[in-house]
Amino acid sequence: MKKLVSLFLALVMMLSVMSFASAEEPFTITVLLPDMYATVDFQSEDNPVLKAIEEVAGVKLDITWAANSTYGDTINTTLADKEMPMLMVLTDARGNNTINSARAGAFWDLTDFVKDAENYPNLAGDASIYNNISIDGRIYGIYRTRAYPRAGIYYRSDIAAQAGITKVPETLDELTALAEALAKVSDDTYALNMCSYTAGTINIITVAHGAPNNWGINEEGKIYPAHEHPAYLEGLNWLRNLYQIGGIDPNFATIDSTQWDNIERTGKAFMRFDCLDNAYRQQEWFEKNAGATEQIFQMVGPLAKADGTISVWPQNPGFSGEVVVTKAVSEADLPKVIKFLDWANTAEGQMLLNWGVADVTYWLDEEGYRLTAPASGEDMSLQVQTIQHSLNQLGMNIAGDLCIPLRQSDLRARYAELNGILAPYVVADPCYPFVSETNVAFGSQLTTIITDAAVQYIAGIIDEAQLKAEWQRWSDEGGAIITEEYNAAYQAAQAK
Repeated sequence: MKKLVSLFLALVMMLSVMSFASAEEPFTITVLLPDMYATVDFQSEDNPVLKAIEEVAGVKLDITWAANSTYGDTINTTLADKEMPMLMVLTDARGNNTINSARAGAFWDLTDFVKDAENYPNLAGDASIYNNISIDGRIYGIYRTRAYPRAGIYYRSDIAAQAGITKVPETLDELTALAEALAKVSDDTYALNMCSYTAGTINIITVAHGAPNNWGINEEGKIYPAHEHPAYLEGLNWLRNLYQIGGIDPNFATIDSTQWDNIERTGKAFMRFDCLDNAYRQQEWFEKNAGATEQIFQMVGPLAKADGTISVWPQNPGFSGEVVVTKAVSEADLPKVIKFLDWANTAEGQMLLNWGVADVTYWLDEEGYRLTAPASGEDMSLQVQTIQHSLNQLGMNIAGDLCIPLRQSDLRARYAELNGILAPYVVADPCYPFVSETNVAFGSQLTTIITDAAVQYIAGIIDEAQLKAEWQRWSDEGGAIITEEYNAAYQAAQAK
């Protein structure tokens, strides 16, 4: 298989050189990307991955990195700048600044390009996902594909076993029993790993209890905000109760998300509501750094409510942000940039962007499977972070994952399996494709009212009456108008 893989890659590379690259000077594309390894210096000179991209695609990437923890602020500043990079990863495809910038003409309209399958076959993705990122019916970015459910619950199964829980939860009641058992492990550890990024945790548990995903549709066919559903409060009460029994760090609201992994790695918390793929990453970290020889992390599958129904919050609507082409690209050069994006979605482009160069940033075993470290077991993580860095943030994978298959652990295989198992239970946001002008203008501030109130309620700072008073403030200060606008848009779409 290894010889076949090598032959395939060689053939693809040769065809790419013949069809895309040329004898001309490489076309330089400036790029802004989020940096997941801000503490590691990126090797920009003589970078083997960038050299390979230049050789086969005829494109030289000039990358500016911005720390992921403050990437939203960087985007806001960049969008206000007259000199933008040619390509930008926007992590919030429906954010106010994204919508306003698109309407102001900051980005090229890519609608016709993504529909031109003859010239750009690798950009013709899922029409429903493109619809989700459209603005006023037009497409301004290439979405970055993500596993649809992805989010979920994982925990330290070894610690759970010590606490008397050996069965993976299959119901909300069993999840509660697990969380309460983990809360009692010791006085200086916590059941649930929570940090200042509370949205994911709150969404996972409220939707699991039956609340809508941001917005719901009632029996009369009317749009309403998720917090008005009784299950939303049930989910908050679940977290509040866990907090009260010592199952959540009292300082969770001030813990930076960059410390999230470290909390688990230092044994301070044993359960997390987040991206499920973090479970196998943590498992692999413990194997490399803490001497773990058995599987100590477990992922939770579908959780049934008392009535037997199951509902799952998707970490994303099939994508995580988008890649936009800014007006820093001239109309004459636009096809060159689009052609690069099209190439980036081929098997060859995906391998280089997501994994880099063989024997440098990834390795192959004797059967041709991809390895994240050489078979010798040598720790090459720093080399990978220095060379490959966060280039995968430019990966879109429109046609799905075309990369050389990874030699998977049981936990990685379980993650892939769960994405398929959970998908039928995903609760979609019915308002995702629609634009509320009030939400564009004031949505961020209004969302903060709901989020802050939820955090204060979980921490016992405010009671239920005060929580609902904040919900009313949200409505009075613009939430009611947003609801009306989404209802109008939804009804108009239903009438078509």
